[in-house]
Amino acid sequence: MPTFHLFAARIAPVIDAAHVSLHAAARPGFEHPAFTPGFLVDLRFTLPLRPLTRAGLSTIYRYTKPTDLEEEVATHLAQGTLKETDALHPTPKTTAFIEALYAHHEATAARIWPDVTHLATMVARVLAAAPRHPGGALELMAPPYEPTGATPGLLLFNRLAALRYSRADAHAAAWQAAGLTAEEVVNLREGPLHAEIEHATNVAAAEPYKILTDGERAELHTGLSALI
Repeated sequence: MPTFHLFAARIAPVIDAAHVSLHAAARPGFEHPAFTPGFLVDLRFTLPLRPLTRAGLSTIYRYTKPTDLEEEVATHLAQGTLKETDALHPTPKTTAFIEALYAHHEATAARIWPDVTHLATMVARVLAAAPRHPGGALELMAPPYEPTGATPGLLLFNRLAALRYSRADAHAAAWQAAGLTAEEVVNLREGPLHAEIEHATNVAAAEPYKILTDGERAELHTGLSALI
């Protein structure tokens, strides 16, 4: 019996932990800008490639209160880190910030991660195979912005960041199918409905990993685990 959904369940926390570990290692030493970065850090790998509408932001930040999201957008517009026409676009101030952030992440990855070329290649294949559901977050966040000459560590970091939105879309589809709202699922306790939603999430989130062989899936899990 196929167990792809079990792999999806096992790999999800490893992806999150690897991504968070580099974020944490990169915090010291980064010169913070004279403005509030807010969600520009999250959107570092999409804004250089594609503008975002307010509706798109609401999809990406499904679990954020609309009023809080609108307040953050207003802050970015006021401080000149976003400009709005038909959508929200980065300004030169934001582009410079993202370039500096990428350089810092690249240096951090080179310092704390070994050669991750093979892992970066595998994650690229998985990300390319992940379904883009109309109206979902992944189509807004992938493919990630990858500067010419980027090192494997930086590529892996941002590909993992983008890949998380594949599972996020799968989870959203599962709780929406169960008739829940974002607020209700956030407050949902352990029980049969919670387990049902998690199972449906894992089944859907497993799809892109089918492109890998059994051996490659084992390599991916072991390799990412070693980065935590």
